[in-house]
Amino acid sequence: MVESGTNGWAQGIAAVTLFVDDLAVAKQFYLDVFGLPVYYEDRESAVFRFGGTLVNLLVASAAGELIGPAVVAPTHGGSRFQLTIDVDDVDARCGELVARGVRLLNGPMDRPWGVRTASFVDPGGHIWEIAAPLP
Repeated sequence: MVESGTNGWAQGIAAVTLFVDDLAVAKQFYLDVFGLPVYYEDRESAVFRFGGTLVNLLVASAAGELIGPAVVAPTHGGSRFQLTIDVDDVDARCGELVARGVRLLNGPMDRPWGVRTASFVDPGGHIWEIAAPLP
């Protein structure tokens, strides 16, 4: 098996596109919670750079041309993935998130695989996790 980034075609995840119902609300959430500037935006999307990965918030009604003939699932149809951000201190970051009005889904908690985590949901229904290795 070829490891990604060596001789294979997969060099890393360049972008993740998240479908949102209300772009203005989602964009403000990302500005407030992550404190990142908008990298690019137009009438249908707002893009944020998380290190080397772009997170594109795309109005769900514009997603058809990207994923057709597949369809966009409803916001409250259940989660199919989560995005994880490495942080230095999960508990401190949770305090900051709660102070910004974010409701935690779970955590902070120690996981048996050696990390401390907590999760929350953005306005589009996407689950984000913050994680740090246990000492």
